[in-house]
Amino acid sequence: MAGRDPGAGVGSAAGDGMRVAVVGAGAVGVTTAYDLAVAGADVTLFDKGEVASGASGRAAGVLYDAYAEDIDAELGARALERFRTLSGTGDFSFVECPYVMLAREGDDDLAEAIEGAAERMRVHDRDVETVDGDDLGVRFPSLRTDDVAVAAVARNAGWTDPESYVTTVADLAASAGAEIRTDSAVAVSTAPPDVAVASEAPVTRRFDAVVVAAGAHTKRLLATAGVAVPLKPYRVQALVSARRFGGPMWYDASAGVYARPHPTGLLAGDGTVPVEADPDDWDRDADDWFLADVGETLRERAGHDPDVKRAWAGLCTATPDGDPLLGEVADGVLVAAGWQGHGFMRAPATGEAIAEQVLGEGGGIAQFDPGRFDGDEEFEISEGMAVETDDGAEKRS
Repeated sequence: MAGRDPGAGVGSAAGDGMRVAVVGAGAVGVTTAYDLAVAGADVTLFDKGEVASGASGRAAGVLYDAYAEDIDAELGARALERFRTLSGTGDFSFVECPYVMLAREGDDDLAEAIEGAAERMRVHDRDVETVDGDDLGVRFPSLRTDDVAVAAVARNAGWTDPESYVTTVADLAASAGAEIRTDSAVAVSTAPPDVAVASEAPVTRRFDAVVVAAGAHTKRLLATAGVAVPLKPYRVQALVSARRFGGPMWYDASAGVYARPHPTGLLAGDGTVPVEADPDDWDRDADDWFLADVGETLRERAGHDPDVKRAWAGLCTATPDGDPLLGEVADGVLVAAGWQGHGFMRAPATGEAIAEQVLGEGGGIAQFDPGRFDGDEEFEISEGMAVETDDGAEKRS
Protein backbone atom coordinates (compact mmCIF):
# COMPACT_ATOMS: atom_id res chain seq x y z
CA MET A 1 0.00 0.00 0.00
CA ALA A 2 1.50 3.31 -1.07
CA GLY A 3 2.96 5.55 1.61
CA ARG A 4 4.02 2.79 4.00
CA ASP A 5 5.73 0.23 1.77
CA PRO A 6 9.54 0.00 1.98
CA GLY A 7 11.05 3.03 0.33
CA ALA A 8 7.88 5.12 0.57
CA GLY A 9 6.51 7.49 3.19
CA VAL A 10 7.98 7.78 6.66
CA GLY A 11 10.81 5.50 7.70
CA SER A 12 9.93 2.02 8.93
CA ALA A 13 11.40 2.75 12.35
CA ALA A 14 9.64 6.08 12.91
CA GLY A 15 7.24 4.56 15.43
CA ASP A 16 9.69 2.31 17.30
CA GLY A 17 8.92 2.39 21.01
CA MET A 18 5.53 4.10 20.64
CA ARG A 19 2.32 2.57 21.99
CA VAL A 20 -0.71 3.87 20.11
CA ALA A 21 -4.41 3.13 20.45
CA VAL A 22 -6.78 3.70 17.54
CA VAL A 23 -10.50 3.73 18.37
CA GLY A 24 -12.75 2.88 15.45
CA ALA A 25 -12.26 0.14 12.84
CA GLY A 26 -13.67 2.01 9.87
CA ALA A 27 -11.74 3.14 6.80
CA VAL A 28 -9.83 5.94 8.54
CA GLY A 29 -9.11 3.89 11.65
CA VAL A 30 -7.74 0.82 9.88
CA THR A 31 -5.62 2.98 7.56
CA THR A 32 -4.18 4.84 10.54
CA ALA A 33 -3.49 1.58 12.36
CA TYR A 34 -1.82 0.06 9.30
CA ASP A 35 0.42 3.04 8.65
CA LEU A 36 1.45 3.24 12.30
CA ALA A 37 2.16 -0.49 12.54
CA VAL A 38 4.32 -0.52 9.41
CA ALA A 39 6.21 2.45 10.88
CA GLY A 40 7.09 0.29 13.88
CA ALA A 41 4.56 1.44 16.46
CA ASP A 42 2.89 -0.96 18.88
CA VAL A 43 -0.72 -0.45 17.76
CA THR A 44 -3.99 -1.63 19.28
CA LEU A 45 -7.15 -1.02 17.24
CA PHE A 46 -10.41 -1.06 19.21
CA ASP A 47 -14.00 -1.18 17.95
CA LYS A 48 -17.23 -1.67 19.87
CA GLY A 49 -18.50 -3.80 16.98
CA GLU A 50 -16.80 -5.53 14.09
CA VAL A 51 -14.41 -4.24 11.44
CA ALA A 52 -16.39 -2.11 8.94
CA SER A 53 -19.59 -2.42 11.00
CA GLY A 54 -20.10 1.34 11.16
CA ALA A 55 -20.43 4.10 8.56
CA SER A 56 -17.65 2.77 6.31
CA GLY A 57 -19.50 -0.48 5.73
CA ARG A 58 -22.56 1.50 4.63
CA ALA A 59 -20.71 4.00 2.42
CA ALA A 60 -21.39 4.44 -1.30
CA GLY A 61 -17.87 3.74 -2.55
CA VAL A 62 -17.78 6.68 -4.98
CA LEU A 63 -14.16 7.83 -5.37
CA TYR A 64 -12.80 10.97 -7.04
CA ASP A 65 -10.39 13.87 -6.60
CA ALA A 66 -12.68 16.47 -8.21
CA TYR A 67 -12.58 19.06 -5.44
CA ALA A 68 -12.43 22.83 -5.86
CA GLU A 69 -10.41 23.51 -2.70
CA ASP A 70 -6.67 22.88 -2.80
CA ILE A 71 -6.31 20.70 0.31
CA ASP A 72 -9.37 18.62 -0.65
CA ALA A 73 -8.00 18.09 -4.18
CA GLU A 74 -4.62 17.11 -2.77
CA LEU A 75 -6.13 14.60 -0.34
CA GLY A 76 -8.45 13.23 -3.02
CA ALA A 77 -5.54 12.65 -5.39
CA ARG A 78 -3.44 10.97 -2.70
CA ALA A 79 -6.37 8.76 -1.69
CA LEU A 80 -6.91 7.63 -5.29
CA GLU A 81 -3.21 6.85 -5.60
CA ARG A 82 -3.38 4.59 -2.57
CA PHE A 83 -6.66 2.99 -3.65
CA ARG A 84 -5.13 2.09 -7.00
CA THR A 85 -1.98 0.72 -5.39
CA LEU A 86 -4.02 -1.51 -3.09
CA SER A 87 -6.33 -2.76 -5.85
CA GLY A 88 -5.91 -6.50 -6.34
CA THR A 89 -4.90 -7.12 -2.73
CA GLY A 90 -7.25 -9.46 -0.91
CA ASP A 91 -10.84 -8.87 -2.01
CA PHE A 92 -10.29 -5.19 -2.78
CA SER A 93 -10.54 -3.75 -6.28
CA PHE A 94 -10.69 -0.22 -7.66
CA VAL A 95 -12.89 0.10 -10.76
CA GLU A 96 -12.03 3.01 -13.06
CA CYS A 97 -15.15 5.01 -13.97
CA PRO A 98 -15.73 8.69 -14.86
CA TYR A 99 -17.81 10.88 -12.56
CA VAL A 100 -20.41 13.33 -13.91
CA MET A 101 -21.91 16.22 -11.92
CA LEU A 102 -24.77 18.02 -13.69
CA ALA A 103 -27.29 20.85 -13.33
CA ARG A 104 -30.63 20.98 -15.07
CA GLU A 105 -31.86 23.75 -17.36
CA GLY A 106 -33.53 26.53 -15.39
CA ASP A 107 -31.26 25.94 -12.41
CA ASP A 108 -29.02 28.86 -13.38
CA ASP A 109 -27.32 29.44 -10.02
CA LEU A 110 -26.39 25.80 -9.77
CA ALA A 111 -25.15 25.64 -13.36
CA GLU A 112 -22.94 28.66 -12.72
CA ALA A 113 -21.67 27.09 -9.48
CA ILE A 114 -20.72 23.85 -11.25
CA GLU A 115 -18.87 25.75 -13.97
CA GLY A 116 -17.01 27.79 -11.36
CA ALA A 117 -16.16 24.73 -9.29
CA ALA A 118 -14.86 22.89 -12.36
CA GLU A 119 -12.62 25.84 -13.21
CA ARG A 120 -11.17 25.84 -9.69
CA MET A 121 -10.63 22.08 -9.97
CA ARG A 122 -8.61 22.61 -13.14
CA VAL A 123 -6.52 25.23 -11.35
CA HIS A 124 -5.51 22.38 -9.02
CA ASP A 125 -4.68 20.20 -12.04
CA ARG A 126 -7.73 18.00 -11.67
CA ASP A 127 -8.80 16.26 -14.91
CA VAL A 128 -12.24 17.90 -15.12
CA GLU A 129 -13.99 19.45 -18.11
CA THR A 130 -17.35 21.16 -18.55
CA VAL A 131 -19.74 20.15 -21.32
CA ASP A 132 -23.30 20.95 -22.36
CA GLY A 133 -26.16 18.49 -22.51
CA ASP A 134 -25.66 17.60 -26.17
CA ASP A 135 -21.98 16.74 -25.69
CA LEU A 136 -22.77 14.83 -22.52
CA GLY A 137 -25.34 12.73 -24.37
CA VAL A 138 -22.84 11.81 -27.09
CA ARG A 139 -20.30 10.69 -24.50
CA PHE A 140 -22.72 8.88 -22.22
CA PRO A 141 -25.77 7.69 -24.18
CA SER A 142 -27.04 5.81 -21.12
CA LEU A 143 -27.98 9.18 -19.55
CA ARG A 144 -30.87 11.46 -20.47
CA THR A 145 -29.27 14.83 -21.22
CA ASP A 146 -31.86 16.94 -23.09
CA ASP A 147 -32.63 18.86 -19.86
CA VAL A 148 -28.99 19.34 -18.82
CA ALA A 149 -27.67 22.92 -18.75
CA VAL A 150 -24.08 22.04 -17.87
CA ALA A 151 -22.09 19.09 -16.59
CA ALA A 152 -18.61 18.63 -15.16
CA VAL A 153 -16.91 15.38 -16.12
CA ALA A 154 -14.11 14.12 -13.87
CA ARG A 155 -11.94 11.43 -15.43
CA ASN A 156 -9.75 10.57 -12.43
CA ALA A 157 -12.44 8.62 -10.59
CA GLY A 158 -13.73 5.17 -9.81
CA TRP A 159 -15.74 3.07 -7.40
CA THR A 160 -15.29 0.18 -5.04
CA ASP A 161 -16.93 -1.91 -2.34
CA PRO A 162 -16.10 0.01 0.87
CA GLU A 163 -16.26 -3.01 3.15
CA SER A 164 -13.63 -4.81 1.07
CA TYR A 165 -11.21 -1.90 1.57
CA VAL A 166 -11.69 -1.83 5.32
CA THR A 167 -11.35 -5.58 5.82
CA THR A 168 -8.34 -5.80 3.49
CA VAL A 169 -6.47 -2.98 5.23
CA ALA A 170 -7.40 -4.39 8.64
CA ASP A 171 -5.80 -7.68 7.58
CA LEU A 172 -2.71 -5.80 6.44
CA ALA A 173 -2.57 -3.95 9.76
CA ALA A 174 -2.75 -7.23 11.64
CA SER A 175 -0.02 -8.70 9.45
CA ALA A 176 2.12 -5.66 10.27
CA GLY A 177 1.72 -6.37 13.98
CA ALA A 178 -1.35 -4.38 15.01
CA GLU A 179 -3.64 -5.98 17.59
CA ILE A 180 -7.28 -5.72 16.51
CA ARG A 181 -9.81 -5.80 19.35
CA THR A 182 -13.40 -6.07 18.08
CA ASP A 183 -16.47 -6.16 20.34
CA SER A 184 -14.43 -3.93 22.65
CA ALA A 185 -16.25 -0.83 23.82
CA VAL A 186 -13.83 1.63 25.38
CA ALA A 187 -13.63 4.89 27.25
CA VAL A 188 -10.90 7.41 26.55
CA SER A 189 -9.17 9.70 29.04
CA THR A 190 -6.52 12.37 28.80
CA ALA A 191 -3.49 13.44 30.87
CA PRO A 192 -2.17 10.82 30.38
CA PRO A 193 -3.75 9.22 27.27
CA ASP A 194 -5.55 6.11 28.55
CA VAL A 195 -8.06 3.65 27.16
CA ALA A 196 -10.35 1.68 29.44
CA VAL A 197 -11.90 -1.40 27.84
CA ALA A 198 -15.37 -2.02 29.24
CA SER A 199 -14.79 -5.76 29.57
CA GLU A 200 -11.58 -5.16 31.54
CA ALA A 201 -12.87 -2.49 33.94
CA PRO A 202 -11.50 -1.03 36.12
CA VAL A 203 -8.15 -1.68 34.38
CA THR A 204 -6.92 1.07 32.04
CA ARG A 205 -4.27 0.86 29.37
CA ARG A 206 -1.68 3.62 29.03
CA PHE A 207 -0.66 4.74 25.53
CA ASP A 208 1.67 7.37 24.14
CA ALA A 209 -1.11 8.48 21.80
CA VAL A 210 -4.79 7.74 21.25
CA VAL A 211 -6.52 8.39 17.91
CA VAL A 212 -10.31 8.57 18.07
CA ALA A 213 -11.75 7.78 14.64
CA ALA A 214 -15.09 6.43 15.82
CA GLY A 215 -17.41 8.17 13.36
CA ALA A 216 -20.78 9.06 14.84
CA HIS A 217 -19.64 7.93 18.31
CA THR A 218 -16.62 10.25 18.35
CA LYS A 219 -18.37 13.16 20.06
CA ARG A 220 -19.62 11.03 22.96
CA LEU A 221 -16.33 9.21 23.38
CA LEU A 222 -14.41 12.46 23.66
CA ALA A 223 -17.06 14.05 25.89
CA THR A 224 -16.44 11.36 28.52
CA ALA A 225 -12.81 12.48 28.46
CA GLY A 226 -13.84 16.10 29.01
CA VAL A 227 -13.18 17.13 25.39
CA ALA A 228 -15.95 18.91 23.49
CA VAL A 229 -16.04 18.75 19.69
CA PRO A 230 -18.73 20.20 17.37
CA LEU A 231 -19.93 17.06 15.57
CA LYS A 232 -23.46 16.04 14.61
CA PRO A 233 -24.33 12.61 13.21
CA TYR A 234 -27.05 12.56 10.54
CA ARG A 235 -28.71 9.93 8.36
CA VAL A 236 -28.02 9.40 4.66
CA GLN A 237 -29.56 6.66 2.53
CA ALA A 238 -28.76 4.37 -0.39
CA LEU A 239 -30.18 1.47 -2.37
CA VAL A 240 -28.97 -1.25 -4.71
CA SER A 241 -30.98 -2.09 -7.81
CA ALA A 242 -30.60 -5.47 -9.52
CA ARG A 243 -31.08 -3.99 -13.01
CA ARG A 244 -27.88 -3.51 -14.98
CA PHE A 245 -26.46 -0.04 -15.53
CA GLY A 246 -23.49 0.49 -17.84
CA GLY A 247 -23.04 4.25 -17.62
CA PRO A 248 -20.76 6.54 -15.61
CA MET A 249 -21.07 7.55 -12.00
CA TRP A 250 -23.30 10.63 -11.90
CA TYR A 251 -24.68 13.20 -9.49
CA ASP A 252 -27.79 15.13 -10.51
CA ALA A 253 -27.17 18.16 -8.32
CA SER A 254 -30.58 19.63 -9.12
CA ALA A 255 -32.27 16.54 -7.72
CA GLY A 256 -29.68 15.73 -5.06
CA VAL A 257 -29.29 12.11 -6.22
CA TYR A 258 -26.16 10.17 -7.20
CA ALA A 259 -25.69 6.75 -8.80
CA ARG A 260 -22.87 4.44 -9.81
CA PRO A 261 -22.48 1.00 -11.39
CA HIS A 262 -22.61 -1.90 -8.95
CA PRO A 263 -21.63 -5.56 -9.41
CA THR A 264 -25.30 -6.54 -9.23
CA GLY A 265 -26.66 -3.54 -11.11
CA LEU A 266 -26.71 0.01 -9.77
CA LEU A 267 -26.18 1.77 -6.45
CA ALA A 268 -27.91 5.10 -5.86
CA GLY A 269 -28.56 7.41 -2.99
CA ASP A 270 -28.27 10.45 -0.85
CA GLY A 271 -31.49 10.92 1.09
CA THR A 272 -29.90 13.27 3.61
CA VAL A 273 -31.97 13.82 6.73
CA PRO A 274 -30.55 17.08 8.20
CA VAL A 275 -31.47 16.25 11.79
CA GLU A 276 -28.99 15.20 14.47
CA ALA A 277 -29.25 11.43 14.99
CA ASP A 278 -28.58 9.36 18.08
CA PRO A 279 -25.54 7.19 17.17
CA ASP A 280 -26.83 4.40 19.44
CA ASP A 281 -30.50 4.53 18.41
CA TRP A 282 -31.26 5.39 14.81
CA ASP A 283 -33.29 3.94 11.94
CA ARG A 284 -31.03 1.80 9.74
CA ASP A 285 -33.71 1.21 7.10
CA ALA A 286 -34.31 3.52 4.13
CA ASP A 287 -37.36 5.77 4.23
CA ASP A 288 -40.26 5.32 1.82
CA TRP A 289 -39.93 8.92 0.59
CA PHE A 290 -36.28 8.27 -0.26
CA LEU A 291 -37.11 5.17 -2.31
CA ALA A 292 -39.80 7.10 -4.19
CA ASP A 293 -37.64 10.17 -4.88
CA VAL A 294 -34.57 8.23 -5.97
CA GLY A 295 -36.66 5.89 -8.11
CA GLU A 296 -38.16 8.86 -9.93
CA THR A 297 -34.75 10.43 -10.57
CA LEU A 298 -33.28 7.13 -11.80
CA ARG A 299 -36.11 6.74 -14.28
CA GLU A 300 -35.78 10.35 -15.47
CA ARG A 301 -31.99 10.53 -15.66
CA ALA A 302 -30.96 7.02 -16.69
CA GLY A 303 -34.12 5.27 -17.89
CA HIS A 304 -33.55 2.93 -14.96
CA ASP A 305 -36.62 1.54 -13.22
CA PRO A 306 -35.04 0.22 -10.03
CA ASP A 307 -35.50 -3.35 -8.89
CA VAL A 308 -34.57 -2.66 -5.28
CA LYS A 309 -32.75 -5.58 -3.69
CA ARG A 310 -31.40 -3.70 -0.67
CA ALA A 311 -31.90 -0.26 0.85
CA TRP A 312 -30.38 1.17 3.99
CA ALA A 313 -29.40 4.24 5.98
CA GLY A 314 -25.99 5.13 7.34
CA LEU A 315 -24.63 7.88 9.54
CA CYS A 316 -22.38 10.72 8.42
CA THR A 317 -20.98 13.41 10.70
CA ALA A 318 -21.18 17.16 10.14
CA THR A 319 -19.12 20.06 11.46
CA PRO A 320 -19.92 23.80 11.49
CA ASP A 321 -17.83 24.56 8.39
CA GLY A 322 -18.12 21.26 6.53
CA ASP A 323 -14.45 20.42 7.03
CA PRO A 324 -13.32 17.48 9.19
CA LEU A 325 -11.66 17.56 12.58
CA LEU A 326 -8.20 16.08 12.11
CA GLY A 327 -5.55 16.56 14.77
CA GLU A 328 -4.81 16.88 18.45
CA VAL A 329 -7.55 17.80 20.95
CA ALA A 330 -5.45 17.14 24.08
CA ASP A 331 -1.87 16.09 24.74
CA GLY A 332 -1.49 12.75 22.98
CA VAL A 333 -5.19 12.48 22.06
CA LEU A 334 -6.14 13.05 18.43
CA VAL A 335 -9.44 13.06 16.56
CA ALA A 336 -10.28 12.07 12.99
CA ALA A 337 -13.97 12.64 12.28
CA GLY A 338 -16.52 14.94 10.65
CA TRP A 339 -16.17 14.01 6.98
CA GLN A 340 -19.60 15.28 5.86
CA GLY A 341 -20.13 12.17 3.72
CA HIS A 342 -16.68 12.24 2.08
CA GLY A 343 -14.79 10.25 4.70
CA PHE A 344 -14.41 6.95 2.89
CA MET A 345 -13.18 8.42 -0.38
CA ARG A 346 -10.40 10.34 1.41
CA ALA A 347 -9.61 7.72 4.08
CA PRO A 348 -6.29 6.47 2.64
CA ALA A 349 -4.94 10.04 2.65
CA THR A 350 -6.40 11.25 5.94
CA GLY A 351 -5.41 8.07 7.75
CA GLU A 352 -1.90 8.64 6.46
CA ALA A 353 -1.95 12.29 7.59
CA ILE A 354 -3.07 11.52 11.14
CA ALA A 355 -0.51 8.68 11.41
CA GLU A 356 2.24 11.07 10.36
CA GLN A 357 1.11 13.55 13.00
CA VAL A 358 1.22 10.85 15.68
CA LEU A 359 4.72 9.89 14.57
CA GLY A 360 5.91 13.49 14.57
CA GLU A 361 6.53 13.30 10.84
CA GLY A 362 3.95 15.95 9.96
CA GLY A 363 2.42 19.02 11.54
CA GLY A 364 -1.13 18.16 10.60
CA ILE A 365 -3.47 19.99 8.22
CA ALA A 366 -4.06 23.53 9.46
CA GLN A 367 -7.46 23.85 7.77
CA PHE A 368 -8.70 20.78 9.66
CA ASP A 369 -7.17 21.59 13.06
CA PRO A 370 -9.84 20.89 15.72
CA GLY A 371 -8.57 23.91 17.64
CA ARG A 372 -10.43 26.20 15.24
CA PHE A 373 -13.57 25.47 17.27
CA ASP A 374 -14.48 25.80 20.94
CA GLY A 375 -16.57 22.65 20.75
CA ASP A 376 -19.94 24.10 21.72
CA GLU A 377 -20.81 25.77 18.41
CA GLU A 378 -24.41 25.73 17.21
CA PHE A 379 -24.86 24.91 13.52
CA GLU A 380 -27.23 23.40 11.02
CA ILE A 381 -26.50 20.13 9.22
CA SER A 382 -25.99 20.47 5.49
CA GLU A 383 -25.81 17.83 2.78
CA GLY A 384 -22.23 16.85 2.03
CA MET A 385 -22.55 16.58 -1.76
CA ALA A 386 -24.41 19.87 -2.29
CA VAL A 387 -22.79 22.43 -4.60
CA GLU A 388 -22.23 25.82 -3.04
CA THR A 389 -23.47 28.78 -5.11
CA ASP A 390 -21.95 32.25 -5.13
CA ASP A 391 -24.31 33.48 -2.41
CA GLY A 392 -23.07 30.73 -0.08
CA ALA A 393 -26.26 28.70 -0.31
CA GLU A 394 -26.09 24.97 -0.89
CA LYS A 395 -28.17 24.44 -3.97
CA ARG A 396 -30.44 21.51 -4.63
CA SER A 397 -34.14 21.07 -5.32
